[in-house]
Amino acid sequence: MSRFTNLFERMAVDVLKECDVLGASRLLRTSWDETWHLMERAVARGQAVKELAAPALVGVDEKAAGRGHDYIMVVSDLARGTVEYLADERRESSLDSYFEQFSTEQLAGIEAVGMDMWEPYANSVRSHLDDADNKIVFDRYHIMKDVVIAVDTVRKQENRALVASGHRSLTGSKYLWLYSAENLPERHQSRFDELRSGDLKTGRAWAIKENLRFFWEYRRRGWAEKHWKSWYFWATHSRLDPIIDVARTLKRHLPDLLAFFDHRITSAGAEGLNSRIQAIRVSARGYRNRDNFKTAIYFHCGGLDLYPQTH
Repeated sequence: MSRFTNLFERMAVDVLKECDVLGASRLLRTSWDETWHLMERAVARGQAVKELAAPALVGVDEKAAGRGHDYIMVVSDLARGTVEYLADERRESSLDSYFEQFSTEQLAGIEAVGMDMWEPYANSVRSHLDDADNKIVFDRYHIMKDVVIAVDTVRKQENRALVASGHRSLTGSKYLWLYSAENLPERHQSRFDELRSGDLKTGRAWAIKENLRFFWEYRRRGWAEKHWKSWYFWATHSRLDPIIDVARTLKRHLPDLLAFFDHRITSAGAEGLNSRIQAIRVSARGYRNRDNFKTAIYFHCGGLDLYPQTH
């Protein structure tokens, strides 16, 4: 039993939606622990009345919960933009625990699962969903992130070689190569044009990266596959080892890239949730334990009915 009235708890939910826990405790004149307890009760209420149902479009991602490789796996409903499930670590068993809640009939309603190229997640999907290889969609955001990292690796290698020979043309240009062509700030355009006009390995790597972006713009799978073949030939004949490595990695997962054209989903919504989760983490000024962090995520991103009944 709570010592607070239902009306007070309704007000507390409204305050907690707008403040971090410390600020809410000051406004509500409750202790830090009491304020967390109010949030926990709200989440428990919401989860108790929420119908157990598998979303048609599932997103799987992870959020750093601490230093090093300390993660919380985040399962989201891509259509609603809500967090559906949280589990510790980014393991196959983490995602297994989500799927194991559902009946065979409920699992059959899952049409697609968007994720990064993390094999344990793919293995879990294959273990629980029929026709899984046609439902796994490796997300554009994560694929392009891997290619951008390859471009930056080329830049680092080339910059070291240039500096050693007395040339510093690439020095300080890191972030220019991370932009897509249309997003480059105008103030950097002149320098970037000058760099691209030179015979730089980094310029070739950047052009290969930009060309891959057109893959997702095709309306027909056949044309996308044709573009992929052209891009793959260019990438693997670039004589740029980081680009060749990432191209070969993508080829191993080509069916899951092409699955995009069957479902046309991305983890953009999940990435938006990740930004909100990061904001929650920052605003909370630290968590006493991982469970508190999860509670805050469910509270702010779970799409739950958090209010107690007043009559």
